[in-house]
Amino acid sequence: MKINFTKEQYENLIKLVYLGNWMINAIRTDDRIEKFYDLEQYIYSYFKDFGLHEYIEYDKELKKFFPTEELIEEELEQYII
Repeated sequence: MKINFTKEQYENLIKLVYLGNWMINAIRTDDRIEKFYDLEQYIYSYFKDFGLHEYIEYDKELKKFFPTEELIEEELEQYII
């Protein structure tokens, strides 16, 4: 199956994925629920296809995707606080 997203839909999806994973795993330490973290990483992996470099970055050393400060501070903190 293939799902197509517009750039706006994908932008909203990464916001929802971040907030969902944050809600589930933010208070966890060693017992992080990996299936949600893995899904977040998978969704973030398409950021270049949508040209959203301002929201997601890839750390080559850690081989992981991370939301940028711009995404968290300017777009998502209002929902967390």
